[in-house]
Amino acid sequence: MMKKYLIYISLLGAPLFWGQNKVNEKSVYQQNLALSEKENESMAFDADIQLSDTEIVLDKKLFQLRKQFLSDTETKKISLYNSSFNELKPLIEGSKLFEILQTMPKGGLLHTHSGGITDVKWIISTARKYQECYVFDQKDNDQFIFGQLGFFEKGKVPVGFVSLDKKLASTPDFENKLLDLLTLKRDSLCSYTDYWIEFEKRFKRISLLLPYRPFFKEYYLKGFQDLIKDKVQHVEIRYIFEELYDFQHGKYPLKTTITDLQDILKEVHKSDPQFTLKLIYSSFKFLDNESIEKQLETAFEMKKEFPDMISGFDLVADEAAGHNINFFEKSWAKMNTFSKKYGVELPLFLHAGESNSALNKNVLDVALLNNKRIGHGLNLIYFPKTMQQIRKQNKLVEVSPISNQVLGYVSDLRNHPARVLLSNGVQCSISSDDPSVYGYTGLSYDFWVAQVYWELDVKALKKLVFNSVNYSSLNDNEKKKAVTYLNQQWDDFVKKTNQKLN
Repeated sequence: MMKKYLIYISLLGAPLFWGQNKVNEKSVYQQNLALSEKENESMAFDADIQLSDTEIVLDKKLFQLRKQFLSDTETKKISLYNSSFNELKPLIEGSKLFEILQTMPKGGLLHTHSGGITDVKWIISTARKYQECYVFDQKDNDQFIFGQLGFFEKGKVPVGFVSLDKKLASTPDFENKLLDLLTLKRDSLCSYTDYWIEFEKRFKRISLLLPYRPFFKEYYLKGFQDLIKDKVQHVEIRYIFEELYDFQHGKYPLKTTITDLQDILKEVHKSDPQFTLKLIYSSFKFLDNESIEKQLETAFEMKKEFPDMISGFDLVADEAAGHNINFFEKSWAKMNTFSKKYGVELPLFLHAGESNSALNKNVLDVALLNNKRIGHGLNLIYFPKTMQQIRKQNKLVEVSPISNQVLGYVSDLRNHPARVLLSNGVQCSISSDDPSVYGYTGLSYDFWVAQVYWELDVKALKKLVFNSVNYSSLNDNEKKKAVTYLNQQWDDFVKKTNQKLN
């Protein structure tokens, strides 16, 4: 009888024993899984950020808002991930998330260009007020293109140009046509366009407007006011220097650009004293070494005269069409000589890796040069060793998600390379590149795209915002003031947004 009982015990007890083993196995598995998750999180770019209780509350609220937004788009069968920014812009503007992000302090805009920061509708309406403003309304030729704007003295108007004001008055539809000619829209992710050709045409169409000194002053005042309205406190412009002019005095010295911008800042500071500006002297990748050396020396001269305004040097243009960074090795070698001659440092802020190709190796160069920040860095993920170098060197990548989509580098923004950079501990900031060319102003749209498509939480948003000041070219004293102000603005944003979302 005892023997039979023991048999029953062994048979019935075995499942219980095996079950306990399975529980233990699962427990170990879950422990390892949690450890793996924690180890991955510790490598992320925002691992050092600790949220306050109120920020944690906000994080939960924004998570629910994003979740609800995605649910609504799915219910309405909106193709969120297969649509271009231009197609989604009305949806973005109507979302609660966008309303909140507009009130969020953005810190600094570290990557934008002269000619790409001020609203295109404003450009047309303001240029129209000048009697001396004309528009080219003929077919493209070797010198001018259709829709190109410019200021000319009476009697010196080139053939093919007509009064902008008269053209708009006589042809009401022309304003909408001109808007299309001045903005670059990727209407469908599947349609073919030579985006860089069209992109450069947009800049050419306003290139004759910006050096005209009266318009120049209005243009930048408006641009700075729009940035401030969108909660941007600092901007660094990749600036292509050329002589300003008017019809009374002719051309002005190159430094007039800077003194005029300083005067504009004084005007801005009457209402927004915290706003700051730096200029990154820029030239073109398609020039030769001799030309770039001359540009570099001019940049050093201006840095010596205006040390608080000129912060660095860059080369711009389509990376697929221009020279590689290492083509300018002779020019980079001259920088130490120029530094000793003028007694100032001029770091590089080079565009690199604005490409989908692993054959473009510009990011390798920036890891070897005195390059403080990287413009775009899209293909950095193809070079794992260099990506580790960039992380260890604590260099920042300036990410412009909407620009990258419009110019055809990324379609589904969930697959943006920045997501790989962020999870691998490479520091980034959010920029808009040339927002007016893409049909918007400010930084809120780019932050919306980043938050929604990259599944960013408040910790990540905060890190991106503060990176834009901490990695700026503000000097130590300016940076200290800027961070103090940003902290105040951020805390205020968190408090008010929590109250609003109750």
